[in-house]
Parts: sequence; C-alpha cells; structure tokens
Amino acid sequence: MGNKSSSQPPMKWPQMPWTDRLLLSLVTRLRDVTCHHNGTVNRRLFPFLDHCTAANPNPVEGVCTSDITIDSSCNLYVRVFMPSDPSIQGRPIPVIVYFHGGGFSFFSSSSPPYDALCRRISREICAVVVSVDYRLAPEHKYPAAYDDGINVLRFLDSDRLGSIETVTDLQLDFGNCFLAGDSAGGNIVHHVARRWAASTRDWKKVQLAGAILLQPFFGGEERTESDIRLDGAPIISMERADWAWKSFLPEGANRNHEAAHVFDSIKAGIEEAFPPALVVVGGFDPLHDWQLRYYEALKEKGKEVRLVEYPDAIHAFYLFPKHNDNTKLMEEMKGFVQANRSI
Repeated sequence: MGNKSSSQPPMKWPQMPWTDRLLLSLVTRLRDVTCHHNGTVNRRLFPFLDHCTAANPNPVEGVCTSDITIDSSCNLYVRVFMPSDPSIQGRPIPVIVYFHGGGFSFFSSSSPPYDALCRRISREICAVVVSVDYRLAPEHKYPAAYDDGINVLRFLDSDRLGSIETVTDLQLDFGNCFLAGDSAGGNIVHHVARRWAASTRDWKKVQLAGAILLQPFFGGEERTESDIRLDGAPIISMERADWAWKSFLPEGANRNHEAAHVFDSIKAGIEEAFPPALVVVGGFDPLHDWQLRYYEALKEKGKEVRLVEYPDAIHAFYLFPKHNDNTKLMEEMKGFVQANRSI
C-alpha cells in the first residue's frame, strides 16, 4: 500500500470553520457506520443519517424544485431546480443534468448537501438543473448508474418532455445541455458523455455543450503519489476508495476495469463529439493525481478541456458552504457554461 515514512512530518490540513468541520464529520460518519467489510451497506440507518429534503414548488433562495419520475420500474427520478427570477421568462436557459457524488453508494438528489448545491448552481448560473437520483451500489452495480444517466437524457429528448416543461414554465434550451457531477458523479458524467457522443445521430433535441467534472472519481490498481501522501484525508482514503470500487464494479473485476481506469480507453480513441470539459481538482484530494491524469489524457487526444485547481481544497469542498473556494468555483462553472453555449 506504499506506507508513508515515519520521518515524514504530519500533514497540515487546511483550516475550516467549525460548521464545515461538523458537516465533514457527519458526511464521513455516514459512510463509515453504514459500510460493511463484505461490500454491503446498511440502508436502514439512512433515514437517521441522511434526512431527505422535500421538493418545494415555492421559491427557496430564489429556486423552486419538483420531483419527476423517469422510470417507475426502477424508481428512477430527477429533482428539477428552477430559478424563479422573472427576468428569465421568455428566453431560453441552459439545462444542467447533475449527478451527485457518494462513491456510487450514498446520497440522493434529495440529500440536504446536494439539494443545497444544485439550488445554488441553478440560482447563480441561471440554469435549470436536473439532478439524477440514479440507482446505488452495491444493490445496483456497474453499469446501472450509467444506464440511468443515459435514460434521463433519453427522457429529456423524448415526447415525454412535457412533464418537465410544465413544472418549469420556462423555455428550456436542450440544444445547450451540460452534464455535471462530483466525485462518483463526475465519473458518471464521463461515461454518459461518451455514450451520448457515440450516438449523436440518434438525438432529436439534446445536444451536449459541455461536461463539468468536479473532483471526478477515477482509479486503478496503481497507488499514486497523492493516494499515499493524502491517505489520512477526510471523506476519501485508499480504504474507502477501494470499498467503493468493490461495491460498484462487477464481481471479480479489479480497479483496472474500464469504469474506473478510463485512461486506456481514452488513449485507444475517444469520440469526436465528446463535449468540451471542465475538470476541477483539489490540492488536498487523494484522487488529485487520477484527476490530473484524466485531464492530460483528454488533452493528449486533442479534446477541449480546461483544468481548474484549488490548492487548499479537500475532496467535496463544494458541499461546505463557507469554503473559500466555493464562490470561485461557481464563477468558473458559470463562465464555462456561458463560453460553451451556442446562441
């Protein structure tokens, strides 16, 4: 596992407000108390640890929300976040399809941290955010989350779209659709974008204008320098990452499976229609080196990709409202959406 030298000085983690430290402790606790060593999860504890936020058709912090069922047979639904600013009525606004993080096994579109994050994205970017409540591992392993992601895009592309247009009462610009996600959700963004790009002729309305990957969850059998150096980091560690991959990947697969180790498939050839990408990394994220490798792989294939790094950011910093880099992140995301929209 590449144990750190005993002579190495202790890691000095960035300072955080006590409120953020408390939330960080709760998020980490949620993961640790519900995971079993055999790769299963105790779902019975979730109602006590993850108090879901109800959708609200009335504006809260300038955004209304509504839940829409996509496929009742697999309990697939989305939470739609709609800015209530009256000035946007009558003009097309972009759509951001969001995939939450949680190691493929935790959280939902209605989890308070993700309800708050998507609400902020919708308000500050002035976009309709469609947050996907994809099926979770280990009950639903690879490729269930990817299937759910593409099924949501198919729904948006179909004649059933009226249910979303009705609740939004806005002019949705599906010709400027963006995928966004964090951690495991960033991984899903990559795979869903590739599926879309491989079949562009099959889409009537949905055109991907960009992909936003916030600290995406990639990996492999190799232990990178940041894996080892930052192994004591909160939220993510080598042990927790290994558990997540074991939970999600097919039985018998190791971390070099194409779902985790995406680099070989990118090198072999990536679709011409793969959208421009924004890759966000953090200096205190153990996954830093994998994320940087992803950026470099896209760049080497001639893809339009932008790297943004926050040196003092831990994994999932965007879930902590008072983190110093949150405002800068929203500005970067807004700028990326504006720069890649075709008017």
